[in-house]
Amino acid sequence: MLELNSMDIINDFDLSAYNCFAVSCRAQAFCAVSDNGMLMTALEYASENSLPLLVLGGGSNVLFSGDFPGLVIHIRMPGITVDEQDEESLHIRIGAGENWHQLVMYCLNNGFYGIENLALIPGTVGAAPIQNIGAYGVELEEVFTSLEALEVASGERWTFDREACAFGYRDSIFKHGRPGELIVTSVTLQLSRSSAPKTDYQALQLELEAMGVPDSPSPEQVAEAVMAIRRRKLPDPAVLPNCGSFFKNPVVPRSVYEGIAERFDSVPSYSVPQQPDQVKVPAAWLLDKVGWKGHRKGPCGVHKDQAVVLVNYGGASGAQLLDLARDMQLSVLDKFGITLEPEVRIL
Repeated sequence: MLELNSMDIINDFDLSAYNCFAVSCRAQAFCAVSDNGMLMTALEYASENSLPLLVLGGGSNVLFSGDFPGLVIHIRMPGITVDEQDEESLHIRIGAGENWHQLVMYCLNNGFYGIENLALIPGTVGAAPIQNIGAYGVELEEVFTSLEALEVASGERWTFDREACAFGYRDSIFKHGRPGELIVTSVTLQLSRSSAPKTDYQALQLELEAMGVPDSPSPEQVAEAVMAIRRRKLPDPAVLPNCGSFFKNPVVPRSVYEGIAERFDSVPSYSVPQQPDQVKVPAAWLLDKVGWKGHRKGPCGVHKDQAVVLVNYGGASGAQLLDLARDMQLSVLDKFGITLEPEVRIL
């Protein structure tokens, strides 16, 4: 272990506790950073030693297919600050290392609304805009104001507004425009002080009805319903290692959807905003129709209740999980002519 300006660089570091698949893998070097100064020191160390970089938050959206031959920087930057506010809304600035779900609960407890539909999404705040996280009718970009990021090559700090982030469905410039070039250090959201939750997502409506909630639920009730759904649908990674939905819901031309609807009854679908000729089809439905739900392949498999969730039953390698994922992709392509894109980042 090397101590560098009060920051520990640990060589040959075990990453099994730092990824939600609990895959056994190692990093050539590892450090945890809690401020911009530590981050700069880590970047300088990587540059001086010609080490590839990997920035890691909660490890909830990554699959290691093998050991990482470089420096893993674990982001732990803390802090929640209200920057601007009035009677109707406020801007809240959050350190990239804060836990996302804990942020949602903090906001609800303080009467800050707008992200209650995103309760129980795993991971850190810094990862949220990279993925443009979304669930149950709400996406991060709807409340996003700006973020601060550090450019790896120059060490310069940049501010990105919503337009500059180029958000898409589970996508952003940080993922498919400038991957690996920028490290998010803080995120600013605009939240509301008034209660106007979004409840038009069908599964959420049904859950609220089952709870006996009236037509105008509170944000707290919406969060409770979302958490109930997620706990019922998705296994706890601490009990059965997984990263939630492994694949994105594919967006296909309406003609492709209509062709599927001619072959199967009651094909679920969702409209795509500002793209009337496109339709979003649940990846879980496609995989279920191929027969993947509950399938097991050695030490890994597909969850018994969710065909889009890959799980590690114990001792599975990243390569084994990746092989399973590729088999699933090929089967959907063969049956439906649709290529499933991983939502999880594969390394």
